Amino acid sequence: MRANVLKMTPYTPGKPIDEVKRELGLTRVVKLASNENPLGPGAKALAAVQEAALTMHLYPDASGYDLRQAIAEKFGVADSEVMLGNGSDELIHMLGLVFLEAGDNVVIGAPSFVRYDAAADLSAVELRRVPLNSSWKHDLSAMAGVCDDRTKLVFVANPHNPTGTVLTHSEVVAFLDSLPSGCVCVLDEAYFEYSADVEDRLDAVALLKAGRNVVILRTFSKAFGLAGIRVGFGLASAEIVDAVNRAREPFNVNSLAQAAAIAAIGDIDHLVESVRVNLEGLRRVEEAMRGWGFETVPSRANFICVNVRQDGNRVFQALLREGVIVRSGVPLGMPEYIRVSIGTSAEMGEFLSAFERVVVGVGV
Repeated sequence: MRANVLKMTPYTPGKPIDEVKRELGLTRVVKLASNENPLGPGAKALAAVQEAALTMHLYPDASGYDLRQAIAEKFGVADSEVMLGNGSDELIHMLGLVFLEAGDNVVIGAPSFVRYDAAADLSAVELRRVPLNSSWKHDLSAMAGVCDDRTKLVFVANPHNPTGTVLTHSEVVAFLDSLPSGCVCVLDEAYFEYSADVEDRLDAVALLKAGRNVVILRTFSKAFGLAGIRVGFGLASAEIVDAVNRAREPFNVNSLAQAAAIAAIGDIDHLVESVRVNLEGLRRVEEAMRGWGFETVPSRANFICVNVRQDGNRVFQALLREGVIVRSGVPLGMPEYIRVSIGTSAEMGEFLSAFERVVVGVGV
């Protein structure tokens, strides 16, 4: 087997609810670990899946024509500039396969989403990790400083995963100006919909239309509530989209996913409510932690990182015994933090009560 594959760290998902119930003998478990939409899919997406299920004996549209048309219309781009993936994870993987060859390198922030690492490792190229700055944001000047003429891909998540921090449009434009001409900047906007209130918000689509060398990644897994059905999309030049389509698996986005995504992209009411519930939850956690004397990382995603001032694994396990699943910051590169997905009002109440019992109540 290839050595570069064996050195990779497998992706670690949040613990499933049923597993925690079995292991700890619990009847009630709240999962706030995987950045899922607590409202679930919208009614329009559910109805579309039910209708599409009647024809699931047929192969899906391999080109995803209707979904690509819907996305192209929404963003004002050509359908030749839209690519579909089995989640945006697949598109990260495909970009690595399409762009990377021996001698190349990839630049990312650290910590960052582990699938960026995988894109480099699978192609056996150098991965250059640049630590985030003291505000848990991308250090764009440092990232530009390690790029050279063999840097093919730079990944920038905005809002960032796992911290939830954001970059401004002006910052990203200056960063793009400093990159080598042959370098593609992948702007991963999985949590974009949650950042509507950001001043000087990044307009990645405008950058693409202006001819900048960028690839934009979006997903239906977060704000649209379709994580279980796996569908993401990318916006890029027609040349990049064509290359990815040549390399990807046929029928990579199933018919139910395509139908759900078409319905979801037009369900503005569900999206607005999802964003509202998320912002309310973020503010509630920030306020509670501030009152208890714990720092949080300013987030414009659907999760928030809390500095627990001790081993994040210990707090993770303590909350787990209370029936609340969060993520330890240890595997995320934030050892004294936990990351908490934003749930419903009731779920956030259970988390805060459990946190008060096992952390605030016992001191740190």
